[in-house]
Amino acid sequence: MRIYAIGDIHGRFDLLRQLHQAIRADCADVSPLTTLQVVYLGDYVDRGWQSREVIDLLIEQPLRGFFAVHLLGNHDRQLLEFLQHGTGGPQWLRYGGDATICSYGVRMTDGGGAAKRLTVMRDELVRTVPQQHVRFLQQLPLMHQVGDYLFVHAGIDPEKPLAEQTERDLLWIRDEFLESDNHFGAVVVHGHTTTREPDVRSNRIGIDTGACYGNRLTCLVLEGQQKRFLTATAARPSSGFAVPDFPV
Repeated sequence: MRIYAIGDIHGRFDLLRQLHQAIRADCADVSPLTTLQVVYLGDYVDRGWQSREVIDLLIEQPLRGFFAVHLLGNHDRQLLEFLQHGTGGPQWLRYGGDATICSYGVRMTDGGGAAKRLTVMRDELVRTVPQQHVRFLQQLPLMHQVGDYLFVHAGIDPEKPLAEQTERDLLWIRDEFLESDNHFGAVVVHGHTTTREPDVRSNRIGIDTGACYGNRLTCLVLEGQQKRFLTATAARPSSGFAVPDFPV
């Protein structure tokens, strides 16, 4: 088996398409007996300008010959909460949801109070987002395990067994997990926390290299005892936001 795990995409359709091309080239000479998997660690939307195009690509142009696993990220969850329940809108917009809304062709209206404008915008977004995209987001699992590797979006609570992990642990955890030296029963492959280079530890591997901040989308390749990386890069971001180099 060979597994390709892809970090946080955040609306960078350009980098995802480039990385898919690199993966196709990388496995061109693979044995017909080798099983191929591709695992996406979530956060398909927000910050980058092409969230809609990213989801279209994942649904309509999957990597042929691969068993694909698409995990849920915290940004994907926030989009769903806003679409389905109208909750968390202001916070979601501040943390990159505005770029997602633009990718679907929705704009904030003028006039009226902030709450009214948010309601109008949300109603327009509900009408605009294809139901195929909603179903895709609704069906995303929280974790995926293969042998000695556990794939999640953010990490796990080191004080809990895997069966007791909550959605909030898996989508949002940071310091308790990142600073832990515990062996988790499997090497955890995760995104969520941005680093300039892949963060390889004995108990975890972080592969969020800042698609929107550092213009670099990373893929971890696992086969037997070997691990290596593929990357897609760009000279400048597709986002027009004035953002810090690497956010905390």
